[in-house]
Amino acid sequence: MTDSTADAGKTTTGGSPYDVVVIGAGPVGENVADRARAAGLTTAVVESELVGGECSYWACMPSKALLRPVVARADARRVPGLSAAVRGPLDTAAVLAHRDEETSHWKDDGQVAWLDGVGADVFRGTGRLTGPREVTVTAPDGTEHRLTARHAVAVCTGTRAVVPDLPGVAEARPWTSREATSADRAPGRLVVVGGGVVGVEMATAWQGLGSEVTLLIRGGGLLPKMEPFAGELVADALREAGARIRTGVSVTAVRRPDPGGPVTVELDDGDHVEADEILFATGRAPRTDDLGLETVGLEPGSWLTVDDSCRVEGMDWLYAVGDVNHRALLTHQGKYQARVAGAAIAAHAGQAAVDTAPWGAHAATADHAAVPQVVFTDPEVASVGLTLAEAERAGRRVRAVDYDLGSVAGAGLYADGYLGRARMVVDLDRETLLGVTFAGPGIGELLHSATIAVAGEVPIARLWHAVPAYPTISEVWLRLLETYRG
Repeated sequence: MTDSTADAGKTTTGGSPYDVVVIGAGPVGENVADRARAAGLTTAVVESELVGGECSYWACMPSKALLRPVVARADARRVPGLSAAVRGPLDTAAVLAHRDEETSHWKDDGQVAWLDGVGADVFRGTGRLTGPREVTVTAPDGTEHRLTARHAVAVCTGTRAVVPDLPGVAEARPWTSREATSADRAPGRLVVVGGGVVGVEMATAWQGLGSEVTLLIRGGGLLPKMEPFAGELVADALREAGARIRTGVSVTAVRRPDPGGPVTVELDDGDHVEADEILFATGRAPRTDDLGLETVGLEPGSWLTVDDSCRVEGMDWLYAVGDVNHRALLTHQGKYQARVAGAAIAAHAGQAAVDTAPWGAHAATADHAAVPQVVFTDPEVASVGLTLAEAERAGRRVRAVDYDLGSVAGAGLYADGYLGRARMVVDLDRETLLGVTFAGPGIGELLHSATIAVAGEVPIARLWHAVPAYPTISEVWLRLLETYRG
């Protein structure tokens, strides 16, 4: 393995040739490198921060470490014979210590060792395109190393949190998702702006860890991209846990006159909220503004538009994989794209046939038809494929089939007073599933069965023969099919 820090004190002007150069060593870049190396292609990986990326240190792993004890306690409180034993507060210090372990204390030695094990060379520093098939790496000490790619450059730089340009926001030092998942204490009062996945997960986590949470939502409800009942169930649970939710309001200004004091959040209805910290969970932007896109005729700061093999439109050597292409901003979906793109790069390099037909070996078709997602709130929300509204907007002839999860025998055993709902969206012309959504305690592990049904386009007539075990929550599959058949 090569590490550019070993080149301190000199500037290399000549290019180091590789088959593939990957910019960004998060899970997506790691998987592109793994697939390229598995195909026998020499591969360099460039990383400006921690190898392992956003997911490992500031997103998936730390957020779920914070959420797991909160959700487990909520589940336990619904179990007769156990509920009385879990009425006290969580040990916040222990939760944060476990979170630190899950992030490897923000050290990437293990991730670097993994890339070393697959045979990729790691270059520490900021990678920028400086021409077709050329990446210049600026190391932390200012030295530069020029890399050239025989076959492909893969941009896997991901996204950054967007903080709105509001009066006083810079001085207020607001949290983004990074600060929310890495904080070393629970703020007494926390305002969360935004009702998407990051907003509701962090509201759930910090309310459970002792903060007084207020959610400010510009729209009418939570999780607006999912089935409406999902956001309604999560909102009810957050309110029951003590959080305050205000919908139909926008933040107009943020004030923190004393750097160590509280923050005042001004709203467009003339009201204001005071808190100890404010988290903006209001969207993401691509990390492409300082990537050198202009050197290859692309717009700095833009999302990179790709085909289904993740190759940038109009380029035969440039790939954009993961969040940066704006297809599906999820770690597992980016890793899926990486496997597809890595295989496509290898096929092109070996002048082999490339199969970009739907569901082909070199097509990330699931990005359009079968994207799975779990929201780790209380209750959990899990979905794959299209919502009813999305299917109708696409002009499909569909029927939504709903079922009360609480009436399934396994749900009653899982929790006293179980509240949940399931929906499948049926393509009436083909009698296959276009989408499935579950909302309820403990339903995250149900999702893969739905993903297989949607991605596999399994006919409902065949699903009838997939017998769910009794008494499990998965028996909801039988109830949905019975409801559809009438």
